[in-house]
Amino acid sequence: MKKIVLTLSVLCAFTGLAFADGNAFTPLNFNDTAYGTSSNTASAVNTLSDGEAVGNGNIQNAIQQLDNAQIDIRNELLNVKTKYADVDAQYKLVKTERASLKKQVNSVEKRIKEIDKAKERIRKNMI
Repeated sequence: MKKIVLTLSVLCAFTGLAFADGNAFTPLNFNDTAYGTSSNTASAVNTLSDGEAVGNGNIQNAIQQLDNAQIDIRNELLNVKTKYADVDAQYKLVKTERASLKKQVNSVEKRIKEIDKAKERIRKNMI
């Protein structure tokens, strides 16, 4: 549960950083006049590429952290499923053993009652 909360908080933190400037779709260093000349366009593209490279690194790092958290959670799930399977197998074994012992108890009790009845019949015949 702690890992899920940590993962969600990391995701929220990086989401907050992505929307920090108020408009997620406005590129860094956006300039409306950059479309007029080719030199301005080239410099704007270079600046944008540099900004994207920094942003992409952060995003890639966040994705990698989320992937690692997901792997940890899947490993934990595998461990829990294995433990569950072991406990379930033990439960079924104990349940089967209990049923077998109950049959044995009933059988022994039945034999004791039959012996008691036989003793009573013998006593009645003696009198």
